[in-house]
Amino acid sequence: MPLQAVLFDMDGVIVDTEPLHRKAYFKTFDELGIYVSEELYSSFTGASTKRVCETLIQTFGLSQSFEEIAAIKRAHFKDLFYNDEEFDLIPGVRKLIVHYFENGIKLILASSASMVTINMVFEKFELEKYFSGKISGADLKESKPHPEIFQLAAKIANEPIENCMVIEDSTNGILASHRAGIFCAAYKSLHTHNQDYSLANIVVSDFSELEMDRISIYFS
Repeated sequence: MPLQAVLFDMDGVIVDTEPLHRKAYFKTFDELGIYVSEELYSSFTGASTKRVCETLIQTFGLSQSFEEIAAIKRAHFKDLFYNDEEFDLIPGVRKLIVHYFENGIKLILASSASMVTINMVFEKFELEKYFSGKISGADLKESKPHPEIFQLAAKIANEPIENCMVIEDSTNGILASHRAGIFCAAYKSLHTHNQDYSLANIVVSDFSELEMDRISIYFS
């Protein structure tokens, strides 16, 4: 079956917001007057903002509510998002998006990020015109590694799963794609650490490897 739809993860595939979140958190810690070690910070990986804030309140006996701390962090993140000169699309991804779009492939975003963050990214980098659908995992009952987000993305694309491909960079995303029965291309960047690619159908470190003439062998 030919490839008809590509389902993109966002963080780690289209943009890498992790450095922004890190800077925003450390600015927040400074503002709160607390010292957070690298060890404690690394334990926050993959945790929601709410859980991070609640951990900080407990660990440091803070008087602020989690909403107040989250608001400080959000303000720093937003400022960095628009003003940090290092923040850009992941190398090669715009070219790949345009390539698929010009070849008539339907593009759906399937990200665990909030719709607010998704829309900020799409607006800043002018991606809206290329995508025919966007899904935020924050709006769903189940999150990755549950397959719901990719099953829904295939449905929005109105294509059978065998005509779809997922591009993911995380263990949970790859597992979700595998459970949905959708072909998965894992993107392994220089910044990717401790992720398990064993369930991916192919692993690439350069987006040019996912152009139509290179992957058509898997969808013939």
